[in-house]
Amino acid sequence: MGKPSIFITRRLPAEVVEPYQEQLDIEMWPEEDEAVDRETLLAEAGRVDGLVTMLTDQVDEELLAAGNSLGIVANMAVGYDNVDVKTAENRGTAITNTPDVLTETTADLTFSLLMAAARRIVEAGNYIKEDAWNHWSPLLLAGTDVHHKTIGIVGMGRIGEAVARRAKGFQMDILYHNRSRKEDVEDEIGARYTSFDELLENADYVVSLAPLTDETRHMFNAEAFQKMKDTAIFINASRGALMDEKALEKALRDEQIAGAGLDVFEEEPIRAGHPLVSMPGVVCLPHIGSATKETRYKMMRLCLDNVVRYFEEKPLLSPVSR
Repeated sequence: MGKPSIFITRRLPAEVVEPYQEQLDIEMWPEEDEAVDRETLLAEAGRVDGLVTMLTDQVDEELLAAGNSLGIVANMAVGYDNVDVKTAENRGTAITNTPDVLTETTADLTFSLLMAAARRIVEAGNYIKEDAWNHWSPLLLAGTDVHHKTIGIVGMGRIGEAVARRAKGFQMDILYHNRSRKEDVEDEIGARYTSFDELLENADYVVSLAPLTDETRHMFNAEAFQKMKDTAIFINASRGALMDEKALEKALRDEQIAGAGLDVFEEEPIRAGHPLVSMPGVVCLPHIGSATKETRYKMMRLCLDNVVRYFEEKPLLSPVSR
């Protein structure tokens, strides 16, 4: 019997892939920065024994049906809202993700985004690039404090906990809303569990880190933004569809909230002409939450380790479904 065949939907570094070639017959989409086209992905799914996919690849019923011999899909992300898990389970296709390895890195970015929005870091950098710095004045590019303010974290998973630990270092009051209380986190960090509405009404920084589900889709809508302080800043580093972008645009335009820091959007990638990009008080990033070289390499290797273990009939390291 030959080696299991897998297809990776982006070109990964040779130094990551080469150690696995003794165990796997690996082919990759030749582009690093360009997504595989749907026709090719469907054809490969019908040919190979396993896939390594990115969060932008739709692993839906059509793709899973095309994969007659498809045993495993290793998704290079924590979230798997791009995967039809129920259909995969019904077809007996294993799904894995990449939790844990990106927790601290994503928390770094989330808190950096909060600070950048609060202190107008990007705007200030552009101020010099535009050669606009001609004088000093007491309120030139004045932002708002982070220390001793109140942060409200919606979604107290691993990343939420890591963000809370960073907030504690800034002596912030920490509120959180989650599907269930986490008394260990409350004891360790001093976080306080609240209802969603209470968090919105009291937080100076509302941080979205919830998973995307049918229940959480557009949870940050017009009603939610209306409940926030007019001095509040909204941060989304989870999934774009947690927020209603049109409602966010209106809330910013009407000064219902003061600003936003966004690493994710409803439809990605966005272009320079997207309304949120040019709005004052808004920092937009191209979905780089886990984007350090160290962490992305760990994510790649975790995907490939899961694939190898699947074909060796060993327990998967990070199963979503088996």
